[in-house]
Amino acid sequence: MRHCTALLLTAGLALAGIAHATEAPPTGCAAKRQALEARIEQARAHGNEAQVAGLQRALTRVRTYCTDDGLRQDREAAVEKRRAEVREREAELREARAKGDAGKIAKREAKLAEARRELNAAEAQLQR
Repeated sequence: MRHCTALLLTAGLALAGIAHATEAPPTGCAAKRQALEARIEQARAHGNEAQVAGLQRALTRVRTYCTDDGLRQDREAAVEKRRAEVREREAELREARAKGDAGKIAKREAKLAEARRELNAAEAQLQR
C-alpha cells in the first residue's frame, strides 16, 4: 500500500511538473512586465542603478496603464502603418521599373525589402 501511495504521489508530481512546463508563454502586458523584470535583474547584476531606476519607472507605467486590448490596438495600428509603407514602396518600385533606371530600381528594391522586414517585425509583435 505504501508503495502504491508513493508511486501515485511521484506520478502526480511529475504530471504537475509537465503541466507547468507546457504552459504557454505570457503575451501582451504580462509579457511586457516579464521582459522588464528580466531586464531589471540584468541591470542589477551589472550594477547599473541608473538603468534599474529607468526600467522600474517603465515597469510602473506598464502595470498602471497597459491593457491587453490597448496594446493589441497599438500593435494592429503599427502593422497597418507598415502595410501602407510596403504598398507605397511597391508603387515606387513599379515607377522606377517603368522608367528603366537601374540605379533607382536597385534603390527602390532595397527600400521595399526594408519595409517588408519592418512589416514582418510588426506582425511578430502582434503575436506577442
